Amino acid sequence: MNIGRGAVAVWRRNADVFFKTWKTNFLPSIFEPLLYLVAMGLGFGGLVAGLTYAGQPIEYIRFLAPGLISISAMYGGFFECTYGSFVRMHYQKTFDAIVATPVSLEDVIIGEIMWGASKSLINSTIVLAVIALMGWLLFPAIQFTSLTVLLVPPITFLAGLMFSALAMIFTALVPNIDSFNYPFFLLITPMFLFGGTFFPISQLGAAEPLAYALPLTHTTLLVRNMSLGLSSPLDLVAFAYIMAMTAAATYLAVRLMKKRLTR
Repeated sequence: MNIGRGAVAVWRRNADVFFKTWKTNFLPSIFEPLLYLVAMGLGFGGLVAGLTYAGQPIEYIRFLAPGLISISAMYGGFFECTYGSFVRMHYQKTFDAIVATPVSLEDVIIGEIMWGASKSLINSTIVLAVIALMGWLLFPAIQFTSLTVLLVPPITFLAGLMFSALAMIFTALVPNIDSFNYPFFLLITPMFLFGGTFFPISQLGAAEPLAYALPLTHTTLLVRNMSLGLSSPLDLVAFAYIMAMTAAATYLAVRLMKKRLTR
């Protein structure tokens, strides 16, 4: 693939646009975890008793908090590289303008994926900071006590690459912007519900192996373990899954997007 410094230029162009409207972009990332923690963590969490994770009893709000970080990483990359990339490609004709310069098509696609991963990192880090602040001020149960929490931002960036690459595949395939309803209904919603964010996937019984096929499950596993200072042999499996899925999805996204943009 013909990938060079142009990918960084595409990434920087998107970043410049984003930070011009940073106040509007940051507000949802700040208030959404607050609403979830209060409504789900305190409201619903009061009804949950006997929850265990990694063989240890755990309060529901403490189980939920890392899941919210994972969800923000998924939404950040997937939304940016579906709706955001489609608008730049189809309506604003930004891609056409960029490839009229020495920047290659591969640079444009990889730059978009890199920016999607950056949005995942930004969103999830904001959520992480909000949760840490709430743990310090309001909810001691969600305080982070292990230095392994510092590994959460790198993990969400890698996960963001995976979700962004998957999103670019759909961007290359959909005929119009309304068609994004299909991947969101068929992929994002199942991951949101069954990716280990709101309850342990062991509760799924015979369907538990199916949950491990979902990208969000592995992201949530790593983020939760690093947030809680835990380790598991599954951490290596989850990391390998994210890296393999990212490589495969990126390769396919580049091929499909090149086919769409050159036809």
